[in-house]
Amino acid sequence: MVENVIWPAALDASCTRSEGRRVAKDLAVSEPTVDEIAQAVQQVGYDAVIERDMTYPREYEPRGRVVVKDADDASKTDLLGAVAAYLGVIRE
Repeated sequence: MVENVIWPAALDASCTRSEGRRVAKDLAVSEPTVDEIAQAVQQVGYDAVIERDMTYPREYEPRGRVVVKDADDASKTDLLGAVAAYLGVIRE
């Protein structure tokens, strides 16, 4: 059973790569919330668990994280790309 962790910084357009962004800048959105990320993960087809009191190691303010369960068939890069694409659709 594979669990992938998605931090909001990985999809945040205001973060640089060294600050934790993992997707291309044109796919990233500004200040994604864990609720939006969890909704996008469910649209992709995986189960998501929100952990709100977690803080990304490179940040000071806790924004939470989303744990993706049973994502055995996709790499983390593919998962982040799909979630970022759905975040763009959700924001429109």
